[in-house]
Amino acid sequence: MPRFKLGEPQPFAGVNRLSMSRTYRATAINLKAMPIGETDRLLTLLTPELGVLRVTAPGARKHLSQLGGRSGLFVINDVLIAKGKRLDKLVQAETLRSFPGLSQHLGKLTASQYLAELVLLQALDEQPQPDLYYLFVEHLERIEASSQSGILACLTHGIYHLLALEGVAPDFQTCCVTRRPVVPDLSNPDWRIGFSVAAGGIFQLSELGRLASGRAAGVYTQSSVVDSASKHSVRSHRVQEVESAASSQKAIAVTQLTALELALLQQLSRADLVTTAQGLASPVGSGVRQPHELWMRIERLLRQYAQYQFDQPIRSAALIDTCFSSK
Repeated sequence: MPRFKLGEPQPFAGVNRLSMSRTYRATAINLKAMPIGETDRLLTLLTPELGVLRVTAPGARKHLSQLGGRSGLFVINDVLIAKGKRLDKLVQAETLRSFPGLSQHLGKLTASQYLAELVLLQALDEQPQPDLYYLFVEHLERIEASSQSGILACLTHGIYHLLALEGVAPDFQTCCVTRRPVVPDLSNPDWRIGFSVAAGGIFQLSELGRLASGRAAGVYTQSSVVDSASKHSVRSHRVQEVESAASSQKAIAVTQLTALELALLQQLSRADLVTTAQGLASPVGSGVRQPHELWMRIERLLRQYAQYQFDQPIRSAALIDTCFSSK
């Protein structure tokens, strides 16, 4: 599977939650907020030091509360938290950074919520996850800085990188049956390649029979191993025979991709993203979709794949359809 590099890893302060102390500090970004009681908020935080935390923010919904703005979505705070019997309590919060450009644009806010939902599907409770934290923050920066036409491209870029960090990104570089590299022919508008969610990658359409009959020894599929201590699903690639249930071609759900769609999917593993078809600097046929339509199709492909991997619907995706389908 292709690797990606987003720059040098950023250090973090380390775990500040001391077993003998009643309070602890962390750097935290607010992923989710919901009302609790008459004036409080229940916050879901992502920290590099301690993974996911769920804490109450007392009085955060009161007028002029100091915790009001600091408990908003995607605000990064230096927080002081007190331990509680059932839920820990946010005592102090000093804002380090916010993303005002997200809340001022519905499309950007919805795309950010989409990525936050994926983060919560793979985040661990109270365990260090600096890579996940910094990757999420970096893609929020990209979404906030993007133009209207680039939001969907930035979203799909973030989806792929989160899947790659989890170890379950689909393979768009090689045929999952023959294990040979696939180079899309951008000069041929009729060129097509198959993609299978269950197989975890692309395949030559001429190999569909082998894929369906289970004769492809190199097909990638996904497995879930449940850690009994954390109750978190840790997914990893493994090579195995296609399950016997896929005994006919009808059992394999196939999506056909054009050359341009595959070219865009192949560059999602890069640190920087080409957001337009023209940016590929290659000749294309007359039947090419507009960039918006291309990225809508690619997002839906990755959405289907992510929902299959995590076995959970992505609720924010419905808002993506509402925001962008009529563009």
